[in-house]
Amino acid sequence: MSTIKVNTIQANTTSTLSVGSSVPSLDVTGSVTVGGSVIGNVTGDVTGDVTGNLTGNVTGNLTGDVTGNLTGDVTTGVGGSITVGNTIITSTAIGIGSTDTTGRNAGVGTANGTLVFNSTTGSIEAFGPIGWSNVATLTFTATGGTEDTTTRPGYKVHTFTSSSQTLEVTAGTTDVEYLVVAGGGGGGRNNYPDARGAGGAGAGGMRTGTLSLSPGTYPMTIGGGGSGGTDPGSGTNGSNSVFSTITSTGGGGGGGHAPNSNQAGNPGGSGGGGSNGLGGGTGTVGQGNDGGSGGGPPFRGGGGGGAGETGFPAGGAGVGAGGDGSTSSITGISTYYAGGGGASGNSQSALGGAGGGGQGAGNDGTANTGGGGGACAKDHPVGGTGGSGVIIIAYPTA
Repeated sequence: MSTIKVNTIQANTTSTLSVGSSVPSLDVTGSVTVGGSVIGNVTGDVTGDVTGNLTGNVTGNLTGDVTGNLTGDVTTGVGGSITVGNTIITSTAIGIGSTDTTGRNAGVGTANGTLVFNSTTGSIEAFGPIGWSNVATLTFTATGGTEDTTTRPGYKVHTFTSSSQTLEVTAGTTDVEYLVVAGGGGGGRNNYPDARGAGGAGAGGMRTGTLSLSPGTYPMTIGGGGSGGTDPGSGTNGSNSVFSTITSTGGGGGGGHAPNSNQAGNPGGSGGGGSNGLGGGTGTVGQGNDGGSGGGPPFRGGGGGGAGETGFPAGGAGVGAGGDGSTSSITGISTYYAGGGGASGNSQSALGGAGGGGQGAGNDGTANTGGGGGACAKDHPVGGTGGSGVIIIAYPTA
């Protein structure tokens, strides 16, 4: 095989030059297909893969992969760009692409000064001698439900009253306040021929706190109220409300009374009140309280538990009132939620607790408060339905 050794290969402006191995210098005006290392200046287009080192200036288009080092100036015209993976450089901007915390931490030997956009935190971060640091954070932006920015100055409040609604976080990461109230239980009914008692229903569980949110879709589950008792008499429990990792438990149904069948209150977010002589249901720790016990004779029911206090037991000749709920100012106005339902018996009807609890005359709990339904006596066909739940989210706007 013959060998030709030269110091420089130069092509005219109309030719295409193919080089299959490394050369010490390559000055090209035109197009070149390269298979080895190039040392020199390229004015024109390089089409193909460069495996080796390209040392010099490239003025024009380089289409293909460079495996090795590219040392020198790369000049693009107006509207041109340089793209590496998700990163793009134009004449007016640098797009650094996006990764998450896991992808960021997977880097080995990360160079000081490296910039990333972290989709997990919604922020631009830089790497330095002490590791990753926040450079700038996107403003938290979200939509969904009924939105209010006036009632609580400096905050945006989202109220959700239907399971068809969602919270859409489109930018940023922040800690939001939440109020999650489940549906209240249904009130008990007295099916006995005379005026004996039944228990008021427990309120839906009520949870408050803060939770970190980042971009994404957050479905809302709004718990419905339980049905009032018919026959054999006890009300059904309310349904849970769910937001992200937070679940509030539906309220316990009130105990009913049928011939030869007295019934205790059901457990739940707050417990339902018991019927004649039987205990109330237990509430869920951190969400509500126990229902009150029934008494007799004369026969009468206990009140349903509320988020703020235990349902009242039957005492003397009286029936038990529903326990009060708890207040929240998440909307900017102090409001009671999750009151227990009132009991019935001995021709009496007790009041429901503050926070939507129904009176013990078969009254329903108030919608979107999680209030327990009121019990009823034999002259009413059904116990009160529990109030539906609600979810409220709030966060600072500045």
